[in-house]
Amino acid sequence: MTFYFQKLFARHPGKAGRVLEILPGCLSWLLILSPIWGALLIPWALAFFYVAFDLYWLYKSFALVICFYIAAGKIKRAEREDWLQKAESLPNFSRVTHVVIIPNYKERLEKLRATLQALARQTFPRERLFVVLAMEEREPGARTRAQMLLQEFHGVFGDILATYHPDVVGEVKGKSSNEAFAARVAYRQLVEAKQIELAYTTISSVDADSLFDRQYFAYLCYAFLASPRRHHTIWQSANVSFTNFWQVPAAVRVVAFLESLWRVAVLIQPGRLLSNSTYSLSFKMLVDIDFWDVDVIPEDYRLFFKAFYRLKGQVWVEPLFLKTSMDSPCAAGYLQTIKSKYEQERRWAWGVSDVPLVLRWWLTVPGMPFARKTLMLYFFLLDHILWPANWFLLTLAARLIPLINPVFFHTQAGSELLSLGGMLLTPCIPVTLLLVLDLRRLSVKPGGSKLRQLLFAIELVLLPVTGFCLNALPGLVAHTQLMLGKRLEYKVTEKQ
Repeated sequence: MTFYFQKLFARHPGKAGRVLEILPGCLSWLLILSPIWGALLIPWALAFFYVAFDLYWLYKSFALVICFYIAAGKIKRAEREDWLQKAESLPNFSRVTHVVIIPNYKERLEKLRATLQALARQTFPRERLFVVLAMEEREPGARTRAQMLLQEFHGVFGDILATYHPDVVGEVKGKSSNEAFAARVAYRQLVEAKQIELAYTTISSVDADSLFDRQYFAYLCYAFLASPRRHHTIWQSANVSFTNFWQVPAAVRVVAFLESLWRVAVLIQPGRLLSNSTYSLSFKMLVDIDFWDVDVIPEDYRLFFKAFYRLKGQVWVEPLFLKTSMDSPCAAGYLQTIKSKYEQERRWAWGVSDVPLVLRWWLTVPGMPFARKTLMLYFFLLDHILWPANWFLLTLAARLIPLINPVFFHTQAGSELLSLGGMLLTPCIPVTLLLVLDLRRLSVKPGGSKLRQLLFAIELVLLPVTGFCLNALPGLVAHTQLMLGKRLEYKVTEKQ
């Protein structure tokens, strides 16, 4: 079968590629517009679908709570462990080094300094941490800012380097091409120069605002040495947007809170856990798969699937049960902050541009474990296709059917089916409130009075609006852009 699809893509590369680009957006629009065409053509089937979807959403809500509490408990226990002591007890501890790539563009000096200070507080021996400031050559003042940090942190780590990524024809400007350039420089200056051993080195892709738990690299060292498949593993902590949680507008805070819940909960879901934003992997594996791709904006999922298919399915993502705190977008004004969050969500949603390539690999790469590659593809497609459609299916779909097809709605069965869907969603509200009232378990730092923290539960009334403006809409725009063959231009998320 793979041979047939290889021939198909070889014979019609452009047409086959465009079909795959159009597919995700088509499915999303099909779901969004289902109250119109479905209510007229297949009202009974549509009503049963909505009941099934609401039941799925009820299951998903309770699963989020259960997974969150289990994962949060594991994080609390991991924070009490002495990971350095556990790592020191393993063979070859003294050979392990960590390379940290920090790609950045127009980041404030204070933001980069805070990230470096968090690295300097690591319990792992700092002389075996190697930091690379991945600057963009086109940025005015980049060299000056980098030199200030190099001087300030000279002697703190095993080494601290600065690279300056040039604009190259055929590359997409953004994090992926920048860190690919920086990693190649690090390979030449550290591995080829015999400063570090490739087989005992991890490399981390680090957002410029990432504040690591002080035990992160000790825990990573332990996980790396204890793993029998260390050169086929990506390690992921819980990336939570809590650094400026109380400083951002309520609309942004609500979205950041729910996204952080998911990133904690997904740590104990092996089939769903993928590399996200800030993560670590074997440097040897990165070299084996020829580094990050330079023709893509969202690099985290792409890296996983590239490694997964190049290494014939022998790649796993393992959790590190620690939190890595990051910023939510925060610009000079309220509306500018909302706009910045919207642009961030649209950039994340542009991960749908990986769907055509992953589908092509699924169809054409031989020798893959069918069950595992299909399960990974299923979750990947499900998340992306439902990204823009969820909001419409949960808020508008059932309300539009009576307007589109009043005859069906006024039948007893039709009315009862649509009412049943609403009843299934009702328990989701107290479940979310339960999590909001347990902010301490998330270790969200207090930002004012206890009353203000309590009032955060009331801010959830903004969810229908923020869910549309800061989740569904940017997702839908990204899907539609891909359908129309329009590329996304990388925009930096503004963070004060």
